[in-house]
Amino acid sequence: MLWAPTLLKAAAVLLIGLWLARRLTNLVPKALGRFGLDPMLGDFTRNVVYIASVVIIVVVALGTLGVQTAPLLAVIGTAGLAIGLALKDSLSNIAAGVMLVTLRPFRVGDVVNVAGQTGTVREVRIFQSVLEGPDKQLFTIPNNLITADVITNLTTQGVRRVELVIGIGYGDDIEQARQVALAQVRADARVLDEPGADAVVYELGDNSVNLGIRCFVQSSDWFGTKTSLLERIKVAFDGAGINIPYPQRDTHLYLYDESGKRTSLPAPAPANDAPDAA
Repeated sequence: MLWAPTLLKAAAVLLIGLWLARRLTNLVPKALGRFGLDPMLGDFTRNVVYIASVVIIVVVALGTLGVQTAPLLAVIGTAGLAIGLALKDSLSNIAAGVMLVTLRPFRVGDVVNVAGQTGTVREVRIFQSVLEGPDKQLFTIPNNLITADVITNLTTQGVRRVELVIGIGYGDDIEQARQVALAQVRADARVLDEPGADAVVYELGDNSVNLGIRCFVQSSDWFGTKTSLLERIKVAFDGAGINIPYPQRDTHLYLYDESGKRTSLPAPAPANDAPDAA
């Protein structure tokens, strides 16, 4: 009974403190948003502030019970050092998360290619970042993998280049194929006038002359424009009599006699149309 008031007081400090910490930390993104800061920074700061607040509240509640907090803080510091050494990879994720929200190579809502995955940035957490893929799947990627690799932001410029590589036969007219392809590109309203579209010879391949057909569109129109142009150019080439060759191989068969000299193939035996004798 003597400990009941102290226990109740400590429990009240703990519960009220956690409630206030949750309420106040939820205001952090709104407060930072008023200064025009990126929502990604607000969410990251909220998580960090909440974890720090919980640690402080627990220490205060223990102090209310009469526990000497100075030795406790020393123990927490020592334990924190040991945990830090054991969880150095996790700490590197935290440091990488701080770099992401500070340097801001991307923002929430940007389409990026990081750590071999392409998707829309949904959230940057303390340890991981969350991307949403084109099929609505979620990628949770450790922050240190993101900062350790190349970050490709596909959104910041607002436009993307559609690049199609289409082969034509060696016997086809390159200039005719170029004009047919560019006519289909320029007929698409999603294609931007500047920078202008072009069609160049990329490569003299094994089986075809490979044309690079390039144009710029808004980032949101990239996939739809690419698939549409592939179909329309194929139909236009068919109508113009331009071939899109498939891989081919010429096989040569040689015969050698016993001395190692190459000989010609024997003539095929004449067909015998006579009926078989009974």
